[in-house]
Amino acid sequence: MLNLANQNAGGTRPAIVGQLSEMIQEFPGKTVDEWREYYFSQKPGAMDDAVRRIWAMVQQLAAALEQIDESMVRAWVHDLVITKTFAGLRFQAAILSAVATERGEEWRLAASADEAKGIDGYIGGEQVSVKPRSYEAKPALGESLPVRILYYEKKRNGLVVTWDSW
Repeated sequence: MLNLANQNAGGTRPAIVGQLSEMIQEFPGKTVDEWREYYFSQKPGAMDDAVRRIWAMVQQLAAALEQIDESMVRAWVHDLVITKTFAGLRFQAAILSAVATERGEEWRLAASADEAKGIDGYIGGEQVSVKPRSYEAKPALGESLPVRILYYEKKRNGLVVTWDSW
């Protein structure tokens, strides 16, 4: 829960607590006690700011949780399993088909074992993943896909699909 609150509040972003990877390299000491002293001398008040931001988000999340009831969860699960799955898999198939046709290649959807590795399908035998354009802007995902990525963006008149050249 604290990780979720922090992700939403941005409490430990470099702008708040400092660029820790750089600070630790500049740190001349050897122990955690020396690091603590060094950190607080470099960033006084930063940890308090982080705590305030995260605590405020914890309170917001707690209030939001009180508003959730079983019918809301049921509606959310239905939307995910029925609506979003249907639309997402249809988008994937349409995108794979369109790109394969443009390249003069065969295509197929991935098997479930491949999906667990981030593979959504194959075009001409090459593994590909289909992601929304917004995926590029989500570094917090911590996911690195070792496959070609086809990006799509929903527009009023359809989908725009882009990819790096083969």
